[in-house]
Amino acid sequence: MTRAPSTVEHFERDGSLRPLALRAHPLVFGVVIFLASELMFFAGLFAAYFDLRSETAVWPPSDVHLNLLESGTGTLLLALSSVAMLFVTRALSKNKAHVARAWLAAAIVLGIVFLAVAMHGWSKNVFHVGTHAYGSVFYAMTGFHALHVLVGIILLSALFAGLRSGAFRTSHRAGAEAITYYWHFVFVVWVGIWGAIYLIR
Repeated sequence: MTRAPSTVEHFERDGSLRPLALRAHPLVFGVVIFLASELMFFAGLFAAYFDLRSETAVWPPSDVHLNLLESGTGTLLLALSSVAMLFVTRALSKNKAHVARAWLAAAIVLGIVFLAVAMHGWSKNVFHVGTHAYGSVFYAMTGFHALHVLVGIILLSALFAGLRSGAFRTSHRAGAEAITYYWHFVFVVWVGIWGAIYLIR
C-alpha cells in the first residue's frame, strides 16, 4: 500500500534540511484507538470465562461436546483470510487494483465460510445461552466475535466496491489500511477465543 514517508525534510533557520516526522492518518489512528477499546471489551469476556472456570468443579459441563476439528478448520480459514489481506495491501502499494480485488474477494469468501462453520457448530450444540454459566460465556464470546466478523465482511465488501473507483484508490488508501487492521484484529481475537475454549478447556 502506498504510504506517505515517515519523515519529510524541512528547512531550519540556518538553511539546513532536517527531518520532520509525519503523524498517522486520522482515520487509521482512530481505528487503532477503537480496536484498543474493543480489545478491552474482549479482555472482560476472557476474564469472565477464566473466573467461571476457576470456580467450577467440572469445566466444561458434561453436556458440552465441542468439535475441535471443525473449529480448527474455521480458524485456518480465518487465518487464510487475514493473509489474503496482506496481499491486498501489497497489491495496492503497487497500484494493481485488479490483483487487490481478487485477493479481497478471496478474503471475503473465506470470512463468509468461517461464519458458516461457526453457525454449523452452534447448531450441533445441545446447550444454549441459558443452559448454564458455560453456555452464557461461550455464546457471549463466540457470538460477539461472529458479529465482528460480520461487520468486517461488510467493510471488506465496501472496500471491494470502492476499489472500482480510481479516485478511491488514489485518495482513500487510509480507509483500506484501517479496514485491514480491523480484519487482522478479528483474526487475532479469534485465536485467543479458540485457544481458551477449544484447547485449554
